[in-house]
Amino acid sequence: MFHSPNYRSRYAEFLKTDFPRLPLTGNSKLFHSLARLGAELTDQHLLKTKGVKQSNAIYIGTNRAISKVGWTPDNGGTVWIDGKGSARNFQSGTAGFSPVSEKLWNFHIGSYQVCQKWLKDRGPKKGNPGHTLTNDDIAHYLNISTAISETIGLMSKVDKVIDDHGGWPAAFAI
Repeated sequence: MFHSPNYRSRYAEFLKTDFPRLPLTGNSKLFHSLARLGAELTDQHLLKTKGVKQSNAIYIGTNRAISKVGWTPDNGGTVWIDGKGSARNFQSGTAGFSPVSEKLWNFHIGSYQVCQKWLKDRGPKKGNPGHTLTNDDIAHYLNISTAISETIGLMSKVDKVIDDHGGWPAAFAI
């Protein structure tokens, strides 16, 4: 439920100040459909999916040292690990991941912009150089981007299931 875009927009003001409330339904078909989607979301977030889909993105460039992380819209969207400029005027680097859509790049879980945070956490800190990505790091980042892409698709399925059972708030009338 908490991944429903309609739930998030409908209760946005309440979610800013309080814990989310779980609406209940007396419709067992709706409940089981949402539970199945919830299990799929959990598996995606834990990177435990069966038949993991291959990422559309690839690693480009030869530099693997993380210095400045950012995104540009070129080539279907590129996440750079060695870009230049400021956050407002970010410029391309020589290495990163592409294609990564803007929707994927901007996806948040809670207050975290996931694709950015994972790389920034491995970037330079207090005069120390950033982490150099290994093959495993690159594969993990691509798995993260695939999981987020699948999550975005599952979120729309949650709303569709609710709409198919009467929409808001009728689907949750007990």
